[in-house]
Amino acid sequence: MRRSRLKRLLVLAPAALAVLAACGSSSGSSPAAGGATPAGAAAATQGPALTSWPEFGLDPQRSDATDAPTGITAADLGKLRDRRVTVPGTIDSSPVYLADAKVGGGTHDLVVVTSSYGRTMALDANSGKLLWTFTPRGYSSWVGSAQITTTSPVLEPSPEPRAVFAASPNGQVHKLSLATGREVGSGAWPVTVTRDPSKEKMAAALNVDGPYVIAATGGYIGDAPPYQGHVVLIDRESGKIAAVFNTLCAQRRAIIVPTSCPQSDSAVLSRGGAVVEPGGKRLLVDTGNGFWDGRRYFGDSVLELTVPGLRLRQSYTPRNQAELSANDNDLGSSAPALLGEDRVLVAGKDGVMRVLDLGRLDGSPPGGKARLGGEVQRLSTPGNTQLFTAPAVWHHGGQTTVFVADFSATAAFAFRHGHLRELWQNSTPGTSPIVAGGLVYVYEPEGGGIEVYGPSSGTPIAKLPGAPGHWNSPIVVDGHVIEPEGDANEHSGTGTIDLFSVR
Repeated sequence: MRRSRLKRLLVLAPAALAVLAACGSSSGSSPAAGGATPAGAAAATQGPALTSWPEFGLDPQRSDATDAPTGITAADLGKLRDRRVTVPGTIDSSPVYLADAKVGGGTHDLVVVTSSYGRTMALDANSGKLLWTFTPRGYSSWVGSAQITTTSPVLEPSPEPRAVFAASPNGQVHKLSLATGREVGSGAWPVTVTRDPSKEKMAAALNVDGPYVIAATGGYIGDAPPYQGHVVLIDRESGKIAAVFNTLCAQRRAIIVPTSCPQSDSAVLSRGGAVVEPGGKRLLVDTGNGFWDGRRYFGDSVLELTVPGLRLRQSYTPRNQAELSANDNDLGSSAPALLGEDRVLVAGKDGVMRVLDLGRLDGSPPGGKARLGGEVQRLSTPGNTQLFTAPAVWHHGGQTTVFVADFSATAAFAFRHGHLRELWQNSTPGTSPIVAGGLVYVYEPEGGGIEVYGPSSGTPIAKLPGAPGHWNSPIVVDGHVIEPEGDANEHSGTGTIDLFSVR
């Protein structure tokens, strides 16, 4: 246990457990529901304690899984303190966290979130106190409108992060000081990644790959044209755009005016956005509905791009791509998931999960003529319905288990010898699962709250209370379970966040 954590536990007064209302109303501080839990329901943890959750998915590979101790065991679940805090914005995304961060001359366990209208906020995870708020320029011109973002922020990847990167609905990526929330205005910051933010939405989470921040664009509900999904590589020090890949009009290597391309759509819309392969030399994205020709237009496809040039190395496109596009069954509604053993999982709105060979996405070596098909395996999503969430890929004890949730069910799959086999399934819907501290956490967007399962059997262990939401997903780190709530499509200027804690 870190000295600062031990000191806080020794001096914590009962009054300090109450929810601070400095940033709005709260439901008070009370033990979360759950009751007694079987000790054997959780898997074993190992290694140093987890004290940082720097981005959506935990790491650039978007694994959403860790064996590191989180400070929360199965026995703790029925005793967690719940601080529900009202914040000035709906957090329809996922938070990031850093323990013992230096903010405003003090040290805080820091939660950073971005609202649907682009306000980025830092809160103390122990008290719920709002420490700083960044409001982007032009905020008043789009607040209350349909112009929103569901992009999760990302911490600067260094031993002691000093900055956080966040998006706003005007199509900009901002670099903010963790200590103050002030925007860095040097170099090319803030960075504009679209020529038409009213049509090109920033939905996918930001990612990092070495010296670069990765941003992606899609479209809004209704797919009002014109827009083109594209990926942008930004130097995180200077803010200079290092490379751009347009999924339509791919021969053009810069951010384009949407009306200048003869085709529209092909959004990069998934929660995970760009997924960085181990080693950082390549990344994977998948796309939504749009025209496909395998050369310049890549609707409903999985694309492997090189870093730093964002050059197309290979791609995969289903045989029924034209049907998917015509019926609004975006392949890219869920990001590619790296399974190991040179395999990738991709699933979409057609209710089909496809396992691909990373060495030959379309069944042929990279560099050949574009072709359709080539997957290794096909199987149904848990509820046999649309998948908008990111799978969690858990490597534990020499084996790999994949957890998938959609708006109808939650399931676990064993990954063996390059193929998936279902282990368990239930009828509880969920957003993107996470595996942390030997437990599986899944937010239930319709009824609210977080379901906690034993990973091997799917046995329900506890239900943490909460309000309904949309794309929101939790993080579990450093003695906290943190869950934003609310739906960006309700266009509200306020929202709530649950801060569960062992203290």
